[in-house]
Amino acid sequence: MKLKEIIANSKCEIVNGSSNIDIKGIQQDSRKVSKDNMFVAIKGFTVDGHDYLQEAIENGANCLVVQKDVEIDIGDITLIKVDSTIEALARFSSKYFKEPSKKLELIGVTGTNGKTSTTYLIKGIFEKNSQKTGLIGTLGSIIDGNVIDLKNTTPESLTIQDHLSKMVEVNTEYCAIEVSSHSLDLKRVEYIDFQVGVFTNLTEDHLDYHLNMENYYNSKLKLFDRTKKYNIINGDDPFGIRMIDDIKNPIPIITYGLNDKWDVYATDIKCHIKGVDFTLNTPKGSIPINLKLLGKFNIYNALAAASCGIVYDVDLSIIKMGLESITGITGRFDTVPIDKDFSVIIDFAHTPDGLEKVLMTIDQFAEGRKIVIFGAGGNRDKAKRPIMGETVAKHADLCIVTSDNPRFENPESIIKDIIVGVEKVKGKYIAITDRRRAIEFALSNAKSKDVILLAGKGHETYTIIKDKVIPFDEKQIVLDILNNLDK
Repeated sequence: MKLKEIIANSKCEIVNGSSNIDIKGIQQDSRKVSKDNMFVAIKGFTVDGHDYLQEAIENGANCLVVQKDVEIDIGDITLIKVDSTIEALARFSSKYFKEPSKKLELIGVTGTNGKTSTTYLIKGIFEKNSQKTGLIGTLGSIIDGNVIDLKNTTPESLTIQDHLSKMVEVNTEYCAIEVSSHSLDLKRVEYIDFQVGVFTNLTEDHLDYHLNMENYYNSKLKLFDRTKKYNIINGDDPFGIRMIDDIKNPIPIITYGLNDKWDVYATDIKCHIKGVDFTLNTPKGSIPINLKLLGKFNIYNALAAASCGIVYDVDLSIIKMGLESITGITGRFDTVPIDKDFSVIIDFAHTPDGLEKVLMTIDQFAEGRKIVIFGAGGNRDKAKRPIMGETVAKHADLCIVTSDNPRFENPESIIKDIIVGVEKVKGKYIAITDRRRAIEFALSNAKSKDVILLAGKGHETYTIIKDKVIPFDEKQIVLDILNNLDK
């Protein structure tokens, strides 16, 4: 594609070279640049792409996009200066991939908890309605049935546009995408057409970045003022109620929850060890649902997904089939298949609210002790650590406080922060810094009918220590430990 087509109608200055050149790809990582690529220099939290302009040139870049003055000799290479390279990356990649979001029904799901499960339930509904559906989120992108791993809940704008383009190529009709607060603030989802926005809930998280709940809320709100067809809001969430009033977008709003004053709501709720049964009530009528996902919190995810079906006029019987087709989601209340008289559950819960919901679900069926292995991420919101400790201690018979992606923090210091909350409610605990040893301790000391919850890692098959990503697949680790104990 000609550069002049990519930058048409955008606010930018061509400092050097010509716009009449062919661009054969766009990159923001200088190591991935190849011949005739545009390199967009992004200034990140720890790395500045402007420091790697020479490497991009050596790898074949014929166009550089910057927001700073350039002091190196670039010869006849085209240099474009913009106010924000983050914004430019979003705009230019959308143009380069021929604005793929305009060729899809794009549904954005945002909130602290429930995004992943909701997107999978939405996908289940549309696929039962014979509509090809893609997905972008925490567990990766799903394109034509193939899963592509991602680094972030919502990837960079370049990756999103690339994946949406690939979906269009294989005739995908719908795409459900998890939209994180970071992605909204950092313009990863700029120049993307969202038809529907879904709000799940808002609880304390990411305050290391947002600083306070007001900023966090306002970042989420951005999604709903740019949707084209409908907004779907959890009316039972206090921030959802506020959002209904704060959204300036004049498109219709559908509300959902457990109260019959909402448009879509659940009644006759029965939680059991195999899932949740409830009656789905909608403007189109009512129908019984036998959801195979555990916990009351998954009713909300199902209601959000069902509301999407209502928006697109999907028959209630198809919505039912779609919701009931989802039998499990990796790392979300994921039961490890073991031949023991106790249970091991892996869940991604890493916020006080997420832990509360998972533990309340376990409370409903646990017959023995509840043993919870958990920690908190390093270089992240410290204020939630004692709250996590207090939350777990209120439900668990034993808290095993351990490491969880300590990054550049001392894991022992993180553990001490958590223990403050555990001790506040006089919870029983043991601190074991090494997470594998913590899991081994729990399995070695498990008794009949115990439930062991490994919280925080979920789908992650790694741990992050300083700047190293080290393989750490909890499900496999559990199986390996049990196998060694049986010898």
